[in-house]
Amino acid sequence: MATYTDNNYGDINQQQGVYAEAKMLEHAAPILVLSKFGDVKPMPKNKSDNINWRRPQTIPNATTPLTEGVTPSGSTFDYDIVAATLAEYGDWFPLTNKVTDLHEHPVGSDLAMMAGEQAASTIEEITWGIIRGGTSRELANGSTRSDVNTELSLSLVRKAVKTLKRNKAKRINKVLDGSPKYSTRPVEASYVALCHTDAEYQVRNLAGFISTAEYGQRTLMCEEEFGAVENIRFITSPDLTVFADAGGAKGSGAAELMSTTGTSADVYPILIIGANAFGTVALKGQGAIKPRVKNPGVADSSDPMGRFGSVSWMTWYTAKILNDDWMIRIEVAAKVTPT
Repeated sequence: MATYTDNNYGDINQQQGVYAEAKMLEHAAPILVLSKFGDVKPMPKNKSDNINWRRPQTIPNATTPLTEGVTPSGSTFDYDIVAATLAEYGDWFPLTNKVTDLHEHPVGSDLAMMAGEQAASTIEEITWGIIRGGTSRELANGSTRSDVNTELSLSLVRKAVKTLKRNKAKRINKVLDGSPKYSTRPVEASYVALCHTDAEYQVRNLAGFISTAEYGQRTLMCEEEFGAVENIRFITSPDLTVFADAGGAKGSGAAELMSTTGTSADVYPILIIGANAFGTVALKGQGAIKPRVKNPGVADSSDPMGRFGSVSWMTWYTAKILNDDWMIRIEVAAKVTPT
């Protein structure tokens, strides 16, 4: 009988299970854009569903002159603890003996591939929903989100960077590697801007924009990087969703703005971040995604003829804003027809 305990992979052996897990991770890795730039913790094992990020507290400057023969009182050192609770996510797909026996395509293998992509896209949506909710923001126009119907400007970008620098946000100098394994690699220090693909043309129109083709010896942070403006590297992904119909008048003609339902302009968040602005749990390495496979042909009390099987995945995950002062969200609109 197939079992679904935490120490196996269904009715496949450990070697097959590790292969299925690796296949899922292989197809998940290219979709995981946001996790490359957060403070990433490896998936905990045999722990509670709570996870903590520890941040050293700032130590005040020692500006009082020392007195000869007198030992100063000294300063204390401690950590700020940012806690979050892991949640479990997953899905499953039915598989029948007719499909596995007669279908011309390797359905089981393709299911493992698509399950990996679904897991990654799910995690990306959850992460974006959390980190785009920070309190620090700049609007392209107006005083509330419902006013926004203007595109990105260089002055907005510079204002955001000014805020980050004033808040002592450090630039990102390492990112999570793009391979399925859990590892990081060094990159040239800079702030990072994350935006939807619809807003990419606005960035390209900014004065001083440099495309990745012009980088020369500069190493890309990830495949999704498309260019830089001053000291910001821009990353784009279609999974970085917008605030639908949340802006001002959408206009018409050549100036018409993107709108989900045609009522008001969609608002596109462009999130500019420094190092350790947010944290995630790594969806990488063995055990990060747990595949379970029940092959057709295995009879049990619920399926005496063994005609049905399934492919499934589960994972524990969460994301958390660690420091609101080290990220800032610019909210803009985007034209239907880019210029």
